[in-house]
Amino acid sequence: MIEILLKFIEIIVFPGFIFIGLLSLLYEWIDRKFYAKLQNRVGPLYAGPHGILQPLADLIKLLSKEDIVPEAADKILFTTMPIIFFSLSLLVTLNLPITSIYGIISFKGDLIFLVAMLTIISIVVYVSGEASTSRFATIGAERAILQLLGYEIPFMLSLISIAISSNSITLSEIVSAQKNIWYIFTPNIIAFIIFLITGQAELERIPFDIPEAEQEIVAGWIVEYSGKKLALFRFGRDVETLFIAGLGATLFLGGPLGPVIPGLETLLYTIYFIVKSIFILLILTTIRAIFARLRIDQVLSISWKYLIPLSLIQLLIVRVIY
Repeated sequence: MIEILLKFIEIIVFPGFIFIGLLSLLYEWIDRKFYAKLQNRVGPLYAGPHGILQPLADLIKLLSKEDIVPEAADKILFTTMPIIFFSLSLLVTLNLPITSIYGIISFKGDLIFLVAMLTIISIVVYVSGEASTSRFATIGAERAILQLLGYEIPFMLSLISIAISSNSITLSEIVSAQKNIWYIFTPNIIAFIIFLITGQAELERIPFDIPEAEQEIVAGWIVEYSGKKLALFRFGRDVETLFIAGLGATLFLGGPLGPVIPGLETLLYTIYFIVKSIFILLILTTIRAIFARLRIDQVLSISWKYLIPLSLIQLLIVRVIY
């Protein structure tokens, strides 16, 4: 009974849903604050110390706003897609090794599971846009599916490179394989660069924010959503950002591994994971700050003409070495 209770606390509180939710809001604040710093702005300021509570305030504000369903929308899909998007974002994050080399959900081949879930999230984004039957949402949904599916190929190839290097498709074994040297300091550095670019595209962040280009199509596939539904999409995107940053830290920076003091393993592992994933987040924020939005044809050209061939070359190099 005690074991069941402890497992329940682990899933709900730490390092489960509540911890992940709060950490994702913290990452949004870091992202916005660092982004503002790079642009010589202040960023979030008044809600909490240095504006640290601003993401939470924005979430509460959205939850309290009127929830409108367009008359022409497919009401079932329009209502369920935000819930599915947020749930899937939380689900994949539970696989991350935060407090140990194992996630709350950990099993053989879980890397393949994560790739499959990301593909499903891409499909959910497309269906969400089409469900609102808005001309702007339809254009945004089509852009999103073209971009997300196009960039998932080099994204998956970068993961395959890590799988070959560690001879495993299980996150815990990939982490264990980096006890002596992180993969970022091996020939997998190319895979790391590809991961960062494709991860930015998966999150639809500048310069890959063409599916939500507000100057062209208002807010793209998300334009008709408001209130609680929009809050779930925004919060789900924060959780997905945490996932991409955490996955990068797991695959290339050794995840939670680091020097430990007996009895403080859980605390130190968590600190190492957070520090490493924030490092990934700051790189993604820097990319967001120094580039302008690309056109849809440029977005697709980068993936098919450059990233995929480079991913295949990286895969060949790793295969020869390992």
